[in-house]
Amino acid sequence: MSARYVQPLRILIQFCFLAFMLWLGLRFYQFVQYLRVGGTSAPVRPDGVEGFLPISGLLGLAGWLKGLGINPVHPAAVVIFLTILGVSLLLRRSFCSWVCPVATISECSWKGGFKGLKRNLRLPRWLDVTLRGLKYLLMTFFIYSIAIAMPAEALRDFIFSDYHKVADVRLLDFFLNISPTALVIILVLVAASLILRNPFCRYLCPYGALLGLAALLSPVRVTRDGGRCVSCGVCNQVCPTYIDVMHKQSVNSPECIGCWRCVSHCRAEGALSMRVVGRFVIPGIVFAVLVVLFFWGGTLAGKVTGHWRTALDAAEYGRLLGR
Repeated sequence: MSARYVQPLRILIQFCFLAFMLWLGLRFYQFVQYLRVGGTSAPVRPDGVEGFLPISGLLGLAGWLKGLGINPVHPAAVVIFLTILGVSLLLRRSFCSWVCPVATISECSWKGGFKGLKRNLRLPRWLDVTLRGLKYLLMTFFIYSIAIAMPAEALRDFIFSDYHKVADVRLLDFFLNISPTALVIILVLVAASLILRNPFCRYLCPYGALLGLAALLSPVRVTRDGGRCVSCGVCNQVCPTYIDVMHKQSVNSPECIGCWRCVSHCRAEGALSMRVVGRFVIPGIVFAVLVVLFFWGGTLAGKVTGHWRTALDAAEYGRLLGR
């Protein structure tokens, strides 16, 4: 069966997640506005907004591993962080190509740029490899400074500090009152995304770097059947991360984001497929369902175990916001 249907399905799932995240942001904005200026009815804080706090998730995970338990301040951040890591271990970096809102916007940008310019630019290999190292440096900095260097007591003090308690509000305020410098940086990244494929994800995202390393342990990967491959090179052309799929028997690169573009666009039926341990073929619809179910399952696990809703009530938020 042709896998061409996977791309429309993936894009649909991307935009569903994007719409959901925008809804979460709107609900959180309404919650914060109520605390600041009042209103007739108090909106409920959407706990899923903590998915935008990966640093808080890393803090919580480090604290948990050091015997502090899952912190009650931003527990959903920890659950979502662990869920995304778990999905990467099972289904490669599917978070990046099926769920992440930044990657969704970036993909729309470079596809739009391709339509307008008829091509996407590719940096020289030496520069591309050098810039890709930046995300690993950032990843190392965060993991070392948070998970390794900070003792348990310092982690606990920071997690329960007023500064960390309103990390979600500070992130909202960052975008509501964005500085000229931050705006220029964002505009530069957007402009770069029109001519380069996913420049932020490829060069600067420490989250993606961590997920890529986790995905190296995934039993699922794109596999090429050399007997059916006609060496047309289409898989290489459509790969958003420029992996040399055509010359690999099995793709196990940290840059592979599990987007299925190479499989979907393959001109030789059966030459490329997504397989478990190189043997069992995973149909695209099954992969898509697993991505959605694993994310939903992580949320459900957090709720069932009581590690989803913050222990901060509206009164505490009001105090922290100076009301």
